[in-house]
Amino acid sequence: MILLSELNFSLPLQNPVLKFSIILFIILFAPLLLNKIRVPQLIGLIIAGAIVGPNGFHLLARESSVVLFGTVGLLYIMFLAGLEIDLGDFKKNRNKSIVFGLYTFLIPMTLGTLAGLYILKFNLMTSVLLASMFASHTLIAYPLISKLGIAKNRAVNITVGGTMITDTLALLVLAVIAGMAVGEITNDFWIRLGISMVIFASIVIFVFPLVGRWFFKNYEDNISQYIFVLGLVFLASFLAEAAGVEAIIGAFLAGLALNRLIPHTSPLMNRIEFVGNALFIPFFLIGVGMLIDFRVFFVDIQTIFVAIVMTVIATGSKYLAAFLTQKTYNFTNSQRDVMFGLSNAQAAATLAAVLVGYEIILGETADGQPIRLLDETVLNGTILMILVTCTIASFVAQRGGAKIALEEMDSDTENTADTEGGEKILIPINYPDNIEELINLGITIKSQKTKDGLVALNIIPTDTNDVTLEKAAKKLLEKASIAASATDNQLTELIRYDSNIVQGITNVVKEQKISDIILGLHKKQGLSDSFLGNLTEGILSRINVTTLIYRFTQPLNTIGRYFIIAPVDAEKEIGFPFWLLRVWNIGRNTGAKLVVYGTKSLIDYVQEVHRNHALEIEFREFSEWEDFLIISRDMKDNDALFIVMSRKNEVSYDPIMKSIPKYLNRYFQAYNYILVYPMQQGLSDFKAGNIFSPFVSNFDRLDDIGQTITALFKRK
Repeated sequence: MILLSELNFSLPLQNPVLKFSIILFIILFAPLLLNKIRVPQLIGLIIAGAIVGPNGFHLLARESSVVLFGTVGLLYIMFLAGLEIDLGDFKKNRNKSIVFGLYTFLIPMTLGTLAGLYILKFNLMTSVLLASMFASHTLIAYPLISKLGIAKNRAVNITVGGTMITDTLALLVLAVIAGMAVGEITNDFWIRLGISMVIFASIVIFVFPLVGRWFFKNYEDNISQYIFVLGLVFLASFLAEAAGVEAIIGAFLAGLALNRLIPHTSPLMNRIEFVGNALFIPFFLIGVGMLIDFRVFFVDIQTIFVAIVMTVIATGSKYLAAFLTQKTYNFTNSQRDVMFGLSNAQAAATLAAVLVGYEIILGETADGQPIRLLDETVLNGTILMILVTCTIASFVAQRGGAKIALEEMDSDTENTADTEGGEKILIPINYPDNIEELINLGITIKSQKTKDGLVALNIIPTDTNDVTLEKAAKKLLEKASIAASATDNQLTELIRYDSNIVQGITNVVKEQKISDIILGLHKKQGLSDSFLGNLTEGILSRINVTTLIYRFTQPLNTIGRYFIIAPVDAEKEIGFPFWLLRVWNIGRNTGAKLVVYGTKSLIDYVQEVHRNHALEIEFREFSEWEDFLIISRDMKDNDALFIVMSRKNEVSYDPIMKSIPKYLNRYFQAYNYILVYPMQQGLSDFKAGNIFSPFVSNFDRLDDIGQTITALFKRK
């Protein structure tokens, strides 16, 4: 038993329980209090760190535990930046990212070197190292942008891509200057650096996805998956350091490498963001605040002068880079503010550079004092520059991001108007072992940004009085709700007593105004002729909604390619825009490549959508369904099928469709597949009195992709 008298309350506090408790309360209350005076959360945590740190009231020391958690938080920021980036937009805008990366590297390098030489009177080597500090930046405002929900905006995408370029170049300058200062720049140095960089990048980019896909296919435990991902992030960070660059580059590359394996709508992504934003990232910000010493404002005039010069050059050059990018690509002022806000904050790489320069001793003065590459005035000036640039970056990023978020919110308000016509996806559930995968598919194909729209259904026959059936149904529905809540989505649970399953589903579709149905097959069973026959004669003959039949053999996030096979005249069906939107959502939410097999007419429509909403996609003309089995030659591990079917006697019906179950069971048993029955029965009948006409009228307001596809709908 520990007595109160035995507790040590001397400063800095030593009790680990008390220290951790204080940090948690800082994370909780600092943003809330400062937000009332419109101080961004990030600045609130940095200021709190300065107040309780060694240069404030010294409640806490910046010891190894704070440094460790802070390092994790910094790497977490870079990892999330790589993980949340839209790879389709990233590839589409890679040239813009390169241009911005060069702007935000070359302009600070040029202005910083000149300022070091002619204003601060440093030598060339010190001036170049100082300029590299201005060229690099830390995405310290990224969590703020992510919380605003605009992480996929084009300006954010370009800035994140440019960050990788400018930070890599700046850190290479740091490595070269450090090597020159100690006389290590030789041919062997360049060869060693080049080879190590290639090996490091190859391992992360090519090996990590293979290992990750294998792990996710074989281990479904949520905790194991999270720990595995975290382990890969830090392994990549270590490999980056071993290659001669900073760990943040490794963390960012790890995010890019695992991007396709961790869909933005997945439970794993939700856990990664939650833990990072709740704990690790705030620790990093508090640790940065502990470095700040307000007293230097009143002690050393030279330090203040150096800090002012550094801050003006760093901020001015970053603004100029964002301004030139805006004028080059016709961005809005809000997008420019976001780019400037994200790229202005100096923290991680800047600290690394100044500490390296401070530790390099070039010689001694007459009285035995060390002559450092970067002296104490630059070290203290850097700390002040970090405070000012982080403050400016947070305010500007919040201002620009809020405007963009408001614009998107106005668009979403219009998009989701008349919710009766919105998306409602019905998922009848029967087997406990496929519930999570069915829910994940439902979330993946959704378009609306609202968190509802999923309906789980379990039907109990009316001719039974077995109370255990109702208990079992409640357990299944509870499991479905847990799976949905893990992705921050809400699910409506329905238990229905009806004479048979078909009648029950039909009634629920009409009562709930369902837009889509997902029917799951047991993973150990194939698609039988009897099932397809009963489905066609039962559900499909009574209701006219987009119906997906899903069988999986491996998790959704491990699929690398989807083969989309559409019959002749599929584009002439009333349901064509609806299933195409679902396919597009699968592509953009999972990052999987789409391989479209169809007639030239269908491909022309899809290419038009692709021009406005780029995905990784490939087109192959295909019209002879008698040669359906040829597709099996092209399929490899981690591929999946998306087959567009048709009801009998409809426009796109092909008699070979009757053989599809046999083909799937015999030749595609090892693959995931989705069979989709689109809405049909003719446009005039559909609009005349069908309950889904509100959904059609609002289809173009689901999101921007919906608008593009609706243009096709109206043209047909």
